[in-house]
Amino acid sequence: QVQLVESGGGLVQAGGALRLSCAASERTLSSYAVGWFRQNPGKERDFVAAISGDSRNGYYAALGKGRFTISRDNAENTVYLQLNSLEPANTAVYYCPAQSGTAGSSSPYEYDYWGQGTQVTVSS
Repeated sequence: QVQLVESGGGLVQAGGALRLSCAASERTLSSYAVGWFRQNPGKERDFVAAISGDSRNGYYAALGKGRFTISRDNAENTVYLQLNSLEPANTAVYYCPAQSGTAGSSSPYEYDYWGQGTQVTVSS
């Protein structure tokens, strides 16, 4: 069982930046691909980014390309999502799930473990 805890969310003005963190209880986090998804009430979870266990491959949804960067520090059992040039449309709860195996996926159904999420609110 992998426990994941997201942090770093908050209220920011449009154009601002946040760095989200996803701390994992798993000591061998390199065995897991980790993704970031976002969700608003009544809507489905949208893929934001994912990173393979060895950090060699990163994947981004169109909504964040050029503005968001996913990275990981396996020694610290932590995955990060840097959010730059934020827009009000980026407001959501952001989740970081982990996937057994190392590939990473844009489908939420491919992930085995989920954190509780962190709220990001971007004001105009």
